Amino acid sequence: MNDTFLRACKGERTDYTPVWIMRQAGRYLPEYRKVRADMDFLTLCKTPEKAAEVTIQPVNILSVDAAILFSDILIPAEKMGLKLRFLENKGPKFGNPVRTINDVKKLRVIVPDEDVPYVLETIKILRRELKVPLIGFAGAPYTLATYMIEGGSSKNFLTTKKLMYAEPKIYMSLMEKVTETTIAYLSAQVRAGVQAVQLFDSWAGALSPTDYKTYAFPSAERVVKALKQTGVPVIYFVNDCAGIVDLASGAGSDVMGVCWRIDLKKAISAIKGRTSIQGNMDPCLLYSPKSLIVKEAAKILKKGTAARGHIFNLGHGILPDTPVDNVKFLVDTVHAWKQ
Repeated sequence: MNDTFLRACKGERTDYTPVWIMRQAGRYLPEYRKVRADMDFLTLCKTPEKAAEVTIQPVNILSVDAAILFSDILIPAEKMGLKLRFLENKGPKFGNPVRTINDVKKLRVIVPDEDVPYVLETIKILRRELKVPLIGFAGAPYTLATYMIEGGSSKNFLTTKKLMYAEPKIYMSLMEKVTETTIAYLSAQVRAGVQAVQLFDSWAGALSPTDYKTYAFPSAERVVKALKQTGVPVIYFVNDCAGIVDLASGAGSDVMGVCWRIDLKKAISAIKGRTSIQGNMDPCLLYSPKSLIVKEAAKILKKGTAARGHIFNLGHGILPDTPVDNVKFLVDTVHAWKQ
């Protein structure tokens, strides 16, 4: 087992900087598109053999240092009681968004072994076949709640913020159930065999620092603390984190994942050695000439040496039409880099 990724999570010395890529299993790979042609997205997530196959694809193709479970952050919300659909080129939609206290009361905290056995079976298959660590994941409570409240994706999260500000008791009641579900879901993934977990706070950057501290951070911190007790490394990824990275790094995670909108040197300084760091190349740079990819990767790698530990990654998910050859080149560049 190549444990370089796990050692970097813990801040231990590594022979090279490990690298994996958010959304590394996905539409940019022809091999993934071939599998996906035979089934819709949700069916793929719920078919263990196929979910395992697409999880493994980028490990074999790119030689990354970790695999991340192929699934979706909204899977638990569906089992809490929401009607989930994925519309082609439009993203996820909930047919019954959460807006009132009665909506919250109808939700249930999931029992993973009963509600998402396909996720746990996928993990068991992967542990038998992988030779790199497997990362499990979930959406952070605030991020998951925004989808449940908005009914899908949003640009300004107006409905979520209206509920936060005007009906804080309803919002907090929802967050309690989402937080309990997230802890149960990730804990079950660990029991099934994942060797690290990542908490995705994709929309936390839509909040002011004060609102983040009030409405998002406490639940994220609670999840992180619960998962730390399992003994596996915990990564907390906060998108658009420049204004809140100092607050977010106080959640207690082993690794702080940061987007490209903050200079890595500044992020490391804000973290003050509390965690290792993950990131943070702009995904759009993978469309660049290889000479620029080398130059920008080297800048990030050099800055990363100041951290307790550094895992190279993009600052968010890889884009659907990214040239695969450029992704391979990036991984090889990171592996070959020496200070």
